[in-house]
Amino acid sequence: MPGRSETAPRPDAGLVAAGLFDCAVEVLVARSTPSSGQAVGREADRAAVERAIADLIQALGLDISAEPELAQTPARVADLYGEIFCGLDSATDPEIATFAHEGGPDEIVIVRELPFHSLCIHHFIPFFGFAHVAYLPGKRIVGISGAARLLDFYAHRPQLQERLTVQIADHLERLLAPRGLAVVLEARHLCMEMRGVRKPGTVETRTVRGALAAPPWAGTLELRSRP
Repeated sequence: MPGRSETAPRPDAGLVAAGLFDCAVEVLVARSTPSSGQAVGREADRAAVERAIADLIQALGLDISAEPELAQTPARVADLYGEIFCGLDSATDPEIATFAHEGGPDEIVIVRELPFHSLCIHHFIPFFGFAHVAYLPGKRIVGISGAARLLDFYAHRPQLQERLTVQIADHLERLLAPRGLAVVLEARHLCMEMRGVRKPGTVETRTVRGALAAPPWAGTLELRSRP
């Protein structure tokens, strides 16, 4: 109405914070996305993440001047994301050494209880646990650290546990063409323990392929953490 001023409704702080957080996530993911044939620059992305985190702090109603401990938080979080999401950078794809397999046809290679941590892609809250990898070699075997290197590479990005399990299996299958392959992940998810149902529990995902999915191995190969 003429002569009447109206104040625009204040945006919901939670929605603003969520939007800013999404912005930070997009910036991080973008660093592994080619642009005009070139990867996005790391320094430019880091600066954008810092700004987004600073805006997020403000949107949450926190005052850096009243809480000086927050002053370096944007830089620290940008450094943190750069480290725990390093798997988004294809340049960090590990070089895995393989060797000719000279053993018998019934030999099996098992690597148990490899610790890992990752961030749930839905909430950006950690999930962590142990991985177990087993394979029946074909013509090639991998160095004993190979499975651990692949686990770290694929875990260092926003992830789904199910997808992480399959990515490790797919990579080993491409690398070795084994006669049989199994990858099992056991993990706790803080997005279930800290929010929502707020209950602890272990989630197990597994993919079993080739000869390990058939007798005599099927149902007898035990791949889980020991008590």
